[in-house]
Parts: sequence; structure tokens; C-alpha cells
Amino acid sequence: MTVKDRKIQIDTPIMMLHEFGVAGLSKKRALKLACAVAGFVEKSNASEATVEDLLLYLPMRWEDRSNLIQIKDLRDGMEASLDLYVRTAGGYRVGKYRSDKQPPLYIFEISASDLQRFYKPVVVWWFISGKRAEQIVSYYQSRFLRGTRFVAYGKWEWDARRATFSLRINKPAELEILPTNPENSFELFKSLEEKDESEEEILDDANQFPMIHTARRVPVYRKLGPFQTKALREIIFDILQKLDMDNIQERLPADLVRRQGLVPMGQAYREIHFPPEDSDLTAYEKARSRAHLRLIFEELFWISFLLQLKRVEVKKELKGATIRIDESIRRKIFSAIPFELTNAQKRVVEEIFRDMTSDKPMNRLIQGDVGSGKTIVALCAMLLAVENGYQAALMAPTEILAEQHARNIKKIIEDKLPYKVELLVGSLKASQKRQIQHEIAAGKIDLIVGTHALIQEEVKFSNLGLAVIDEQHRFGVLQRAELRARGINTDTLFMTATPIPRSLAMTIYGDLDVSIIDELPPGRTPVKTVVVGEDKREGVYRGIDREIRSGRQVYIVYPLIEESEKTDLKAATEMYRKLKDEIFPHYNVGLLHGKMKPADKEAVMKDFIEGRLHILVSTTVIEVGVDVPNASLMVIEHAERFGLSQLHQLRGRVGRGASQSYCVLMSADKTTELAKLRLGIMEETNDGFKIAEKDLELRGPGDILGTKQSGIPNFRVANLVRDIQILEAARREAAMYLGSENRKSPEVFRMIELARNNPRFRLAGIG
Repeated sequence: MTVKDRKIQIDTPIMMLHEFGVAGLSKKRALKLACAVAGFVEKSNASEATVEDLLLYLPMRWEDRSNLIQIKDLRDGMEASLDLYVRTAGGYRVGKYRSDKQPPLYIFEISASDLQRFYKPVVVWWFISGKRAEQIVSYYQSRFLRGTRFVAYGKWEWDARRATFSLRINKPAELEILPTNPENSFELFKSLEEKDESEEEILDDANQFPMIHTARRVPVYRKLGPFQTKALREIIFDILQKLDMDNIQERLPADLVRRQGLVPMGQAYREIHFPPEDSDLTAYEKARSRAHLRLIFEELFWISFLLQLKRVEVKKELKGATIRIDESIRRKIFSAIPFELTNAQKRVVEEIFRDMTSDKPMNRLIQGDVGSGKTIVALCAMLLAVENGYQAALMAPTEILAEQHARNIKKIIEDKLPYKVELLVGSLKASQKRQIQHEIAAGKIDLIVGTHALIQEEVKFSNLGLAVIDEQHRFGVLQRAELRARGINTDTLFMTATPIPRSLAMTIYGDLDVSIIDELPPGRTPVKTVVVGEDKREGVYRGIDREIRSGRQVYIVYPLIEESEKTDLKAATEMYRKLKDEIFPHYNVGLLHGKMKPADKEAVMKDFIEGRLHILVSTTVIEVGVDVPNASLMVIEHAERFGLSQLHQLRGRVGRGASQSYCVLMSADKTTELAKLRLGIMEETNDGFKIAEKDLELRGPGDILGTKQSGIPNFRVANLVRDIQILEAARREAAMYLGSENRKSPEVFRMIELARNNPRFRLAGIG
């Protein structure tokens, strides 16, 4: 058996495909393809890209080119395939008066008839340009000899000048030559236009395949690296022809495949690219073909399986901290809180206390809308840990937020509880940091609040019992794990003010217990939101002046920090000067943006928090957690440029006091319908969870939290909005296999090993 006769395996490296004679790929082209696929699936090395990775590069749509018709049945504007024979073919130069700097331009034109030959021939034509245009014309003349049979697909239009139908194509690669004689037995259109000048030769006829691109349902792909849709179609078609279908491992248990009515994986790979003749393309466009359903379920099942497996394993661990609670401790904690907790806060506190007093490590996420009181709930947990003789640490993503937490905690417990609270951040002097680190190690500090400084090597906790991580998706997975590792199977509490839709939470937080604070504290007046255009700018400025004269402060947010040549956005720096010098010269105006030094950012923010600035002009760096109760107006310029969840987070910086607050969304005059829809949702509701659901529908999961840090898997096939019911079914099946009755079976052991060892299903741990 020669190398080219060998069967391709699903894990065959793409860079080896030339050895199997796949679609005439050279070694160089196979390497280019491997690099492109590796980039798509986020693999660091081209050698890691496999045939399976390529087969999961799905078409963006499918075209029905199976409707072969005759010339007599053509109508103006009809999309159809015609089986034709060349009568004449040739090229002629156009634009004779083009300057010497412009390359020559030719039109290549084929006059062709069908088998009937009773009707006037149709014309297929395309442009050829470039320095080698004349050579390319000669090449095509040698390919389209009289009598050559080919299939042409596209939109046919009536050409009054020629008094017949014509089809303009972009490249002759869109045509497909069919066998007519030994010299022209296979399709060849790796045209000179498509090839690099460095490539040595035109591919042999025998490397091509008839009837791949026309007279059938064909896949249409997005460009992948240097590979256009036609090249990808040929490569994937040939891979499927040579793939060892009998040896494709079925990762799912056979009883699960039967129960869910799923087709075999080999069939799914074949049909997802080349739908059968009797298939409904509408189902393909909706991702509800049997091929889609198999691949979607496979992907969601293994992600659910891994997350639930992690949860089971965490529950098996015995934690180092022994926490108890009685009525005296409960009274002591709640008496320190200066206000009555909401019912939602009380419920979540009890869920946390129940976790902490169990013999398993807590691994819980608190979800709550902006201003719902997550921090006070976390403080109750921290106080319970300290009451039991342990240290508690709270890690925040920014120094401003860490300072705010430390200040608020000190204010709440001072004169009530004898605990020492300390702040550890990077901007402290080295001597201060050393002193705090020494006291942490000696157990002299009970409640430690900080930033990344908490996980520096120099920080040694005496007896860490609880780790609280605020705005947890802002930290990388390793950073979150590092804080937990400072104790022995430490209880861990995560907080996020980014409301996350149920389907997304089920996926990225499938290994966590989730508590939701779905009630705002009393006395909070909902923020009034209004969308206005440029023509209302003067009115907005009058509103800013009115708020400041009432003793309030104002945020003005811009999406950029310097002017872009490609957009008409107002840069924050430019508008800061205009606001400061021309519009509000009598007020103190500050500027905050992402390119400032950390110390400068901290100084500006501190001035605003302490009331020395009336107006803060900022980019989105203020969106996380900053609490300035005196700020009552948020103006967001070019609001159409922001996502819904981001707008909601920004809006949450106002409305933190008892007075009425406002959010003004300034919108460009030329705004898309999608942007108008987003802004309309902001006007309609202040409910962060409703907004998050809409944001997930409109933008997808990765854009809501940021895929890299949030741990959202890079789905190849699944879509969390569209496939929520499949996700729920996959979670139920995963839970069944990991249940106590099945967990020790050989089948489940195989599944666990397979899931852990297969990089496609590997998912970074959350927490």
C-alpha cells in the first residue's frame, strides 16, 4: 500500500496531508493550512492542528446548486447551474488608454451551448488583470478548447447587447470542468490568478475532483488564512473521501447516542459539509440538521461533564478550616452591620454560612446587579471566618476598588469589633508592604484587602480560612487559584456585578454553587435613562450645570482616548480640554483614561471621590465598582459604540445615593438599527439580568465578559442562546453519568480519562 492509499485518521496532523495526496496540496501549502487552522482553534503550534480541527471549521452557509437546468428554462436574475459545452473562448484587452502605471485589463469570454444546442449560446465572462494577464489569457484559452464540458453556477442576467443570457464570475475557479476526453478528464482551476508567483507549477488535472462545486448542495466557507472557499471545499471533500470512517472514535457512550437519537460522528462530519440531496437546507441555516445536532450535543456534553466532574471532586475534598456558628456569633456579626439586610441578602448569607460550616470547601459565586449589596454579604462571611480564628482576604481588580472596600469595612466594624483591617496594594512604600506582610504572617491582621499584591510570593498568611475575589472575571484563572492556594482547601467566595444570563452561568460557572442577590436595598431611586441625539447637546450641558449647582458631581464617558482617522468619535482628551476651558471654565474637570500611569489614575479618582472634582471625563476605566454616592449624572458619548452590559455597568456608577440620578446616552445621528435596539433596551429597564440576556442574544458570550479571562470556552459549533435546550439536556446526561450510582463504572472512568486528556474538551478551571 502506498502512502497515498493510506486512510486519513481524525487526529492526522494537517501539515502531513500532502503525504496523502489531499487535493494536490504541496508540503508548503499543507503547512500554510496547518498554520491557519491552528490560529482558528487557538493552538500555539501548527503541528497541533488536526483533521478534526479542520472538519470543525464549519461553512457559513450552504448553496443549493443542484438545480441543473437548460438554457431554454433560464429567466433574468435566476440562480442556476448549467451543464455547458464551449463553442468559442478567448480574451480581449479593454481600457487601452490606461496609463503605464496601471496593469493591463482583459476580459475572458466563453460562448457556450447546452446539449440541446437549439438556443442561442450563453456567455460566461470574467476580468483578468495584472502584469501576467496576457499569459493567463493564453492559459485559459488552452483550457477552454472547443467542446470542453463545464458546469457554471450563478445569477444569470439578460444581456441586451449580446441578446442572450450572461454570467459574470469573479474567478474561473467558480467553474467546474467535467470529463470530456482523456486530455481534459478532470477539473483544473488552481488558476494562475490564485497562486503565488513563487509557487512552482500549476497542479495536475488528476488532483482535482469533478462535481464538487456545482450540481449539488455545496458549502460556502469564510476565508481561512490564504485559503478561499473553493480551495477549502476541495480539501475538505477529499479528506472526507479518504477519512477512515470506521476508525472514528465515538466518545459518547452508545446508550447516550441512542437515547438522544444522534447520528454517528463520521456521518455528522460528512453531512455538515456536504448535505445529502434529500436534506432540508433550512434546517442547516438554523443549525438544526442532524449533523449540527450531533456536533452541538457532543460539544456541550463534554463541557458540562468536565465542569460537573470538577464540582464533584471539590466536594470530595476535606477543607482545612473548621467553621462553626451559634446564635451568639450570628448576633455579633449582624449587630455590626449598620442597616437591615434585604431578604435576598439574608438568603444568600445563609447559603454561604451553610457552605462554610460544612466539611467541604465552599466554592460559591455571588451574582448581583449593580448596587445590590454583594460586598456586605461577603463581609458577613469574612466576619464568620475571623470569629472562628481564621484570616479572611478580599482581592479586588484595582487599587481604587480595594481602597474603597477597605475603607467601607473599617467604617462598618470600627468601635464594634476588635478586628484589624489592613490594605495591601502595589503603590504602598516598600517599608509599608514589608510591615504588613510581616503582620499577615504573624496572624496580627484579621481582614486583608488588596489587589494582585495579595498573591505575591512575599505574602504568607498565618491561617487563611476564606478568600473573597471581587469582580472575579477580571482576574486570570491562575491568579484566582493562587489566592485560594494560600490556605488549605480554603473556602472561596467569588463576586461579580456583571449579571450573567442563566445559560451562560450554567456553562462558565458550572463548577460553582451560584447565589443571586435579586433585590436592591430600600431607598435606592432607579436611575432615569434617556437617549438623545447631537441636536440636544446644549440641553445636556445645561443639565450638567444644574446638577453641579445642586452640589452633585458628573461623569462624562467617551469610548476612545485619542482621535481615530477612521471614525468621527470625539476623543476624551480633546473634549476634556474643551469642557475645561470653554464650556465649564468655572468648574473643576478631571481626565481619566487607560493610558495614564497607575499613580496618576489613582490621584484623579481620589480627587473625584473626595469631591474636589465636579466633572470626571473618562473612558470605560471607571466601570468597575467605584462608589461615589454624590455623583448623580452619567453622560455617555457615542453610546451606540458600547455593549449593553458595559452601558449598564457604567450607569451603575450613579444612583448610589438617595437623590434622583440620571444617565444620558448620547447617540450619533447615523446609528444602525441594532444600536438603536440596544439603546432602547437601556431606556426600558434597569434590570441587569434582563439586560444581560439581551446582550447575550445580540453579541454572544465572549464579548460580554471577555473570553480569555472569563473562562468561556471557544465554541466551535454550539451557541448558548440558540442551543439552551440542548445545553440543559447535555447537563442532565452529564449529571446522570457522574451520579453516585454510575461514577465508579468502567464506562464513566473511560469518559473521565478521555475528557481530561482530550485538549478539545479541556476547559480552564473557574476558581
